[in-house]
Amino acid sequence: MNISMTRIQAIFKKDYKEFSRNYAVSLMVLLPLILAFIYNKTGAHTMDTLFLPINMTFAVVTAYVQCCLIAEEKEKNTLRSLMLSPASLGDILIGKSLFTFILTIIVVALTAFLVGYEPANLLLIALALVLSTVFYIALGTICGLFAKSTMEASIIVLPVIIIFSLGPLAMMLSSTYPILKIAEWLPSSQLLLLAEALEGKYSISDVIIPMVTIIIWSLFTWFMTAIIYKKRMVD
Repeated sequence: MNISMTRIQAIFKKDYKEFSRNYAVSLMVLLPLILAFIYNKTGAHTMDTLFLPINMTFAVVTAYVQCCLIAEEKEKNTLRSLMLSPASLGDILIGKSLFTFILTIIVVALTAFLVGYEPANLLLIALALVLSTVFYIALGTICGLFAKSTMEASIIVLPVIIIFSLGPLAMMLSSTYPILKIAEWLPSSQLLLLAEALEGKYSISDVIIPMVTIIIWSLFTWFMTAIIYKKRMVD
């Protein structure tokens, strides 16, 4: 697969311009920041409350923004032209994800700072956050490929926001409702479990299991993204 940095850069600049013009999408960036600021002022510093704004960032910023950017391309009929252009699959997927990736890293860092989270092991948490970003970008891309407009994208991505950002909350209720134990294997829950383990004495399995789980989720969603994307090319 040939990768062209020139094409990736052109797609990146186009996404940035579309994001800056669409205030309905760009204002969503403020939501996790406001929530983190409020949580910090309330003095709630349990790991659950610290990671709620961070997990919400992945849902309402990463997945939502990515979904809306893809849907807007479809709404303007420019995605079809992009698919039929000389740009390769790698050029398009990397180019369409790069802006969201950079935006997510910035917002996650600001959210963690505002909420007052200081990780015991910055390197491992940073790696887990990057892997989570990759997963949510793929999830947002899939939602965007199914949406026909920006308005429809905001509805399609709602289940992602509810299920994945509130996964740790469902995990807390698993003792009352055993069926909710499945929420433990969501990337958001695994991220929380990793953060909790790193705050005390942890074993290798406490680190490897969450990391591997998030990687598996990422590989699966990107595999599905490639399949759906290629199907859209021949629709």
